[in-house]
Amino acid sequence: MAKAVFHKGQRVYVKPVGTWASIEIVNPQWVKGVEEPLRVTYDVGLGREFQAHELAAQDREMSKPDLIETENWRVLRAVNRLSADGRDPRHPMPGTFPVVVTDEKDWGGWRVPMAEYDRDPARIEHQARVFANALRLMRVARELIEFAQDYPHETPGQMQELAQQAETILAGIYHDTVQRSEALAAAE
Repeated sequence: MAKAVFHKGQRVYVKPVGTWASIEIVNPQWVKGVEEPLRVTYDVGLGREFQAHELAAQDREMSKPDLIETENWRVLRAVNRLSADGRDPRHPMPGTFPVVVTDEKDWGGWRVPMAEYDRDPARIEHQARVFANALRLMRVARELIEFAQDYPHETPGQMQELAQQAETILAGIYHDTVQRSEALAAAE
């Protein structure tokens, strides 16, 4: 037996997708002669129905998942099998190209088309390092913000300004994600 954990219109974090969405439809699956539904699924407008264990309610204290703490991005090297100029001396790492992976299974992440890599390999190598270290920079920004908030009188003026800039940047990162998921839900 199952009971509805979430209600229509409630804002939830969709774990498999990694985004926020609002529940559009609560779908109980009823069986004749049983008082409670056998299963309850939720339609959040992302192309399939999700079960309760795949969703997380919006916490009043924390309105976004702390991906800064839960993820660890890194650069892997993939073999460039199809390139005829794989041994080209212009390439920083001949025969390979960078892949920034964002999960432990090495599936998700940032990949670049071979033609784009061949056009400017040094630029792509630099982008890979930037992407892989972005979460570390976000952690530093968050620590700076927390320090400035915890010790406002001891924090020098320049550090206060940097903390405000860091707060604006982090708000832009998280706010943009929320707006994008809401726009996707509204479009469907």
